[in-house]
Amino acid sequence: MRGHDRINTCLPDELLVEIFRRLDSKPSRDACSLVCKRWLNLERLSRSTLRIGASGSPDHFVKLITRCFVNVRTVHVDERLSLPAQLGRRFGSESFRPSPKLRYVKEKAGSEDSEFETSYISDAGLTVLGEGFSKLEKLSLIWCNNVSSMGLVSIAQKCRSLKSLDLQGCYVGDPGLAAVGECCRQLEDLNLRFCEGLSDKGMVELALGCGKSLKSLGVAACAKITDISLEAVGSHCKSLETLSLDSEYISNKGLLAVAKGCPLLKVLKLHSVNVTDEALAAVGTGCSLLELLALYSLQRFTDKGLQAIGNGCKKLKNLTLSDCYFLSDKGLEAIATGCKELTHLEVNGCHNIGTMGLESIGKSCQQLTELALLFCQKIGNNALLEVGRGCKLLQALHLVDCSGIGDEGICGIARGCRKLKKLHIRRCYEIGNKGIVAIGEYCKSLMDLSLRFCDRVGDEALVAIGQGCSLQHLNVSGCHQIGDAGIIAIARGCPQLSYLDVSVLQNLGDMAMAELGEGCPLLKEILLSHCRQITDVGISHLVKNCTLLESCHMVYCPGITAAGVATMVSGCANMKKVLVEKWKVSQRTKRRAGPVISYLCMDL
Repeated sequence: MRGHDRINTCLPDELLVEIFRRLDSKPSRDACSLVCKRWLNLERLSRSTLRIGASGSPDHFVKLITRCFVNVRTVHVDERLSLPAQLGRRFGSESFRPSPKLRYVKEKAGSEDSEFETSYISDAGLTVLGEGFSKLEKLSLIWCNNVSSMGLVSIAQKCRSLKSLDLQGCYVGDPGLAAVGECCRQLEDLNLRFCEGLSDKGMVELALGCGKSLKSLGVAACAKITDISLEAVGSHCKSLETLSLDSEYISNKGLLAVAKGCPLLKVLKLHSVNVTDEALAAVGTGCSLLELLALYSLQRFTDKGLQAIGNGCKKLKNLTLSDCYFLSDKGLEAIATGCKELTHLEVNGCHNIGTMGLESIGKSCQQLTELALLFCQKIGNNALLEVGRGCKLLQALHLVDCSGIGDEGICGIARGCRKLKKLHIRRCYEIGNKGIVAIGEYCKSLMDLSLRFCDRVGDEALVAIGQGCSLQHLNVSGCHQIGDAGIIAIARGCPQLSYLDVSVLQNLGDMAMAELGEGCPLLKEILLSHCRQITDVGISHLVKNCTLLESCHMVYCPGITAAGVATMVSGCANMKKVLVEKWKVSQRTKRRAGPVISYLCMDL
């Protein structure tokens, strides 16, 4: 019956709260909160996650939100993000939407002439947070400069159900970490990256307190955390599954303790100049459940260590080798022989790994789904031919500065890896039309193609792609042989295209823009910088039907004037960012869409 409120009459509070929790769309939840006061209050009860940025007074916002949202379990505080003051009154939203800010001005405490309130959450704010959200399970404090051990002690004492704690960039000390160990006996995930105030004393007390529950630990740039801390982790954290270490103060002694004491370790990310084959051998022997291994800049690490990993870690699925100069084909062959379940492999800057090593991967690792080869000058076409023959499940291939790989290798991938969805190539100057034409002919599932600064790729390649694939993302920046014909083929063959980068294409003109406007109505982001032939006419054709556009870069386009900028801004209601030279923005456009405009050069 019209005018009769059947929902509020029949449905109990508990059912409405559950309905609100199951709504995936944030705008839908916000709309529900505006129906009536009852729905507003119940919708607040359904909120479990809050995000708080900087600016204004975060401590004040904390006081307000703790009164409105009583069932919050997760709080993210990130002081790299700003919080517009007007959002302080919008308590119906789950997160206060932030906008990026590189640096904030911190006013001196107690200054009478200060125009702005401090934009950093303090220990007092953390105290209020702990009192208001005593059931808190996840807390992230990212680069919170004013937070000290005092605030962390308050959180630890009041939020004893805490399971995840991220302190990245916070200058907290040992007393705070010790309190976490003593009070938060359910803690599973701890991130201490860039926590320069911590030392071994705090880490040891943490391991003694909550070592039994700890499953994930991250440490980076903590000069006072040494092998002593890792020995404590190895002794008390028997359930540890993930360890990320980036430190020049960690050596074999610490990692040996972890390898012997943490048999459940599944993820190990290591960046340390002091670790040698001895430590990696211990990981291979003691961590048989290891699934992900990432090794960065290990200058004293050789094939012997990688062979130990291949012999012992049979469940390894994801391997990253970056700037490990003393590795050769023998090490990669050991991985191929021992780790048959490998699905992801990245080789970056390991200059002694060549064709033979990757051939062994192609022959033995049939489950491989993603392969990245960066700055691998010794890897040639035969390697990719073997990958094409053996890795039929490959879905993503990344190639950067691989001078030995050309069309022959890409054709091998195209013929063998028919499930390929993503192909990213940058500065591989031996790859031309032939290889990309083969991709268009055989890889019908391709959705993401990036060909950056590939001098030999032209319109013929994109015609084949347009006829054979339905791309969603395309980047051909710097491919100077591509012109209107290639982009027109994409526009006609890829109606699902949402991202396009055609920067530095000197032969691209308005005809291609008109075709994109007609054929790609879902386009959201386009980069046109350094395209000298595109004019205001092309921009008008583009925005006519591409009404979903959100971002456009068009600096150094002499044919685009202030009128073209105005057309772009006025024709796209969803526009969030237009990057352009400042002198091309008229006063009217600035008044109409000032927050949307980004300038190439800011006034100093």
